Order: sequence, then structure tokens, then C-alpha cells
Amino acid sequence: MVLAAKQIGFSNPLLRRNPSSSLQRRSPPPCLSFPSTNPLKRTVLTLSKPLHLSTSKSPVRCEAYEADKSEPQPIDTAAAAAEETKSEAAKKLKIGVYFATWWALNVVFNIYNKKVLNAYPYPWLTSTLSLAAGSLMMLISWAVGIVETPKTDFDFWKTLFPVAVAHTIGHVAATVSMSKVAVSFTHIIKSGEPAFSVLVSRFLLGETFPASVYLSLIPIIGGCALSALTELNFNMTGFMGAMISNLAFVFRNIFSKKGMKGKSVSGMNYYACLSMLSLLILTPFAFAVEGPQMWADGWQKALSDIGPQFVGWVAAQSVFYHLYNQVSYMSLDQISPLTFSVGNTMKRISVIVSSIIIFRTPVQPVNALGAAIAILGTFLYSQAKL
Repeated sequence: MVLAAKQIGFSNPLLRRNPSSSLQRRSPPPCLSFPSTNPLKRTVLTLSKPLHLSTSKSPVRCEAYEADKSEPQPIDTAAAAAEETKSEAAKKLKIGVYFATWWALNVVFNIYNKKVLNAYPYPWLTSTLSLAAGSLMMLISWAVGIVETPKTDFDFWKTLFPVAVAHTIGHVAATVSMSKVAVSFTHIIKSGEPAFSVLVSRFLLGETFPASVYLSLIPIIGGCALSALTELNFNMTGFMGAMISNLAFVFRNIFSKKGMKGKSVSGMNYYACLSMLSLLILTPFAFAVEGPQMWADGWQKALSDIGPQFVGWVAAQSVFYHLYNQVSYMSLDQISPLTFSVGNTMKRISVIVSSIIIFRTPVQPVNALGAAIAILGTFLYSQAKL
């Protein structure tokens, strides 16, 4: 930092001496005062570091600078801009990798899940195995140090409990739906989740939204209704399962948003804890609804019909269920909720298209139009919430 004091039209004996020889023989005083022709004005420099003084011919110019900062260093704006651009590009690439991984894992899960349910129609056990696989994977990751063990307390688990209840209901309901109807139809109905979110927030929580949000619900509800009415293999249990899943996941998001404020748990560990608590909630209900005898009989039949590869299908759907959800929660740490909502819409498109191709699901033009309208409405909803 450079300090300067200017005096015009006087002779200062201090400035005529060699500044270096004068200042090196003794410590600098804490305060230097320069006389002025105007008795009311004085220039005072208060210093915490030694100064070097330099003089020039009249008019007198006195300059001071700190000994350890002889001259200000220029900022390389071009280098700073290049570094910022590079950092922004790296962030976009990271988000792109997250999205691509999330969509790919979700497509693979839905394919294997539908294969398992076609051969082994026990959605309660299938849902339980998905949560069990993820819980086991995270326990091993914590034990060997791959992932840092989260620091939790009783309050954390207490606030997580209603989230886990809603997550369990939504997970089971979606699996029941996919065991009865096509994957594409389940996801078309699940694209109507924003409508449930707005209705619950408005009538139960008293929140208000702009008119554009309410208008975006028209194509969502209309598109889902059109797809349901023109679905060739319509099943009421499958339809209601998808609807219940929508409602449950809305409450999961509400409870999660309210209860997790101020909690310093990463997205990966948060979903791991959620899976473990959901597993504890779901297991007794799975035994009560289906039971070991049904599972054993169905397992033998699936092995005789499919062969040993059926075991691989069950393992794959369980592992990929945890992985795609884990990546989605990790994505939330990096992006805004709006970007996540848009990504979720695009994910549904990829799942619907891929399932129609792989399972050769017959689709009427009107049914496809309903799906397109519903997905467009979901996108408009995410934009209206901006």
C-alpha cells in the first residue's frame, strides 16, 4: 500500500537528508508529522511498519510504502477469467455426468424390475430386497472407509421417520403398479406428481402459487387422463398404485424439506439412512401381506421358467434401484431444485421410450399424445416454479 503526502512551496530539512541513512539508524516513530504553511492543516501518517521516504525537486513530493510490499502487483484479469471459465466448464461437465448416470441407471433398473415382476409377481418382497441391497452396500462402504460415516443423533432419526414412512409407501405402491401394468403407463401417471404437489401444498399447507403454476396443471392432468383412457392394458390396481405413489412422494418431499433444515448430512448418506429406516418399516408388512410360503413357491416357479439368470435379474434390480436413487440425491447437492425437476422430466421420457422399445409395448397414437401432453405440462410446471 502506498501513502503519499504532498507539500508545495516550503523547504523541509528532514527531506534534504539521505532517507535511508536516517531511518536505518533508529526505529521509525509511531507517527510522522510534516509542517505545513497552513497552521490548521497537518499531514499525519500513522505507521505499523517501517517506511522508506523518497524526495524529488521542488515542489516537494513525499512517498511512503511498506517495506514488505514495495509495489502493488497487477492482477492478471485474462488469467482469472480463463480460470473461471475452466471452473464453470468443469462444473457443467460434472452435472452432465450426474444426469447421464442417473438416467442410465434408472432405465436399467426399470427394465430389470419389470422382468423380475413378470416372472415373480411379488412386489412387496421385491421392494424389500431393493432397500436391503442398498442398506448392505452402504454399511460395507462405511465399514471399509469408502464413504465417511455420517454423524447422526436421535433428533436426526426422529425427523427422518415420517420421510421414511412416505418413502416406503411410495416405493411399494410404484412397484405394485409396475407389476400390474406396463412400465411406460406407470411413468406416464407418475408424471402427474406436480399436480399432487400443488394441491397438497395449497389445501393442506396453505401455500399460494402464481396463476402460471395452476395453468401448467391442465396439460398434466389432461395428458394423464387421456393416456389412462386409451391404455390397452389398463388395470385399476396398477393405476391406483401409481397415483398413491405420487401422493406419497409429495409428502416425502414436504417432510424432508421441513425436517432436514440445518442437517449436515450429504445426499449419499441421507439416502442411505432413509433406505435403512424404510427397510425396518417395510419388512414386517412384507411378511404379513405375502409371506415366506408364497415367496418360496413363486421362487421355484420363476427358476423353472426363466432359469438361473433369474437370480441375476433380482440382484440387478436391487442394486440398480439403490444406485439410481443415490446418484439422484447426490445430484441435488450440485444443482438447483429447478434443474433437478427438469432432469426428472427428461428421465421419465427416457424410461418411457426405452421400455416401449424393449418390451414392445403396443401404443396407440392417442395414448402417445396423452403422454407427450403430460410430460410437456410437467416441464411447463418446472418453468413456472422458477
